[in-house]
Amino acid sequence: MNTKPQPGATRMGSFANGQNGSELGIQTPATGSNAALEPPTTSAAAPRCPRLGMAMVAARAAALVMALLSVSLMVSAKQRGTLAIFGIEIPLYAKWSLSDSLQSLVGISAAAAAYSLAQLLSIAHTALKKAPVVPSRRYAWMLLAGDQVFAYAMLSAGSAAAAVANLNRTGVRHTALPNFCKPLPRFCDLSAASIACAFLGCAFLAASAVIDVIWLSRL
Repeated sequence: MNTKPQPGATRMGSFANGQNGSELGIQTPATGSNAALEPPTTSAAAPRCPRLGMAMVAARAAALVMALLSVSLMVSAKQRGTLAIFGIEIPLYAKWSLSDSLQSLVGISAAAAAYSLAQLLSIAHTALKKAPVVPSRRYAWMLLAGDQVFAYAMLSAGSAAAAVANLNRTGVRHTALPNFCKPLPRFCDLSAASIACAFLGCAFLAASAVIDVIWLSRL
């Protein structure tokens, strides 16, 4: 019995013989498309702000210099002299370590200098790694807290030391205590310069805090 093959069977056989089995159920994506292979990102990278980073470095470097100057000037503030009261000469000796307020200024200025130096070293480390100066929001909050603490501390210590320096320069009214800066001019001048540097350091730390707020607004 001679049967004629059906058209559908002939097409099925030629398809099965002419194609590989691996081509039947596998479809690969296009060669130039990587969208399906890349996982979705969950967090945005920290922004890079070169000008803002330079301003942060400059403010912290200036705060470091002012704090170091405040410490060095106050430590070198010591002098001997004589004071004449009613014709009686009284020997005097002035030194920063004899006043609690001046000691507090030296200690806080040294701590602020160490803090500013640590932050500059951290910025240099991130710059070598070619990473943002402020890598995360948490780090920006830490910088803001540290800058505010040291700015307020230097402001408080500078104010207390300024009160002592003003008392030495003007004396006590309605009493026999005279102006101690006349026989001790070097001590008073160095103390005043140290206090001025402390206030400038406080201003630069406050500027750093403002820069931290700007970073937080961009993260």
